[in-house]
Amino acid sequence: GLRYPIEMVKGVPVVVAPQEIDAHNAGWLRAVLLQAAARGHATFVVDMTGTQFCASAGLSALVRAHKRALADGGELRLVIPASAAVLRVFALTGIDRLIPNFTDLQEALEPAPTAAPRPGRRKSPQGMRTRADRLPPDAGAGTSPA
Repeated sequence: GLRYPIEMVKGVPVVVAPQEIDAHNAGWLRAVLLQAAARGHATFVVDMTGTQFCASAGLSALVRAHKRALADGGELRLVIPASAAVLRVFALTGIDRLIPNFTDLQEALEPAPTAAPRPGRRKSPQGMRTRADRLPPDAGAGTSPA
């Protein structure tokens, strides 16, 4: 069967996105994202460090996965290097304001995921709260075609 490229890093599922995400593999990506979410972690990371191209099908798969994660009390975090070509697509579509994105994996893993609070190891919750507040609840709701 198809092996899902999900690594656990610091207890967080990390999905390594393919070099090109288009209509052909967007369904596959969606399946992998579902798989990551199914591991009982509402928060997971999609590492797009090696991704050169992301078509609208890929973008909508990411947005859908993020909205599902939010509903479960987590979020999807993207790793997109500042130099990445795909960053432009995310900026043009406004998705960079909808889905939290980080320049490297360490940074994306930095805020303790809300999904698994470990007793005695909680970081101060303020940082988490302000991040969530930056997201209007209906962000991106009007972007998908009816």
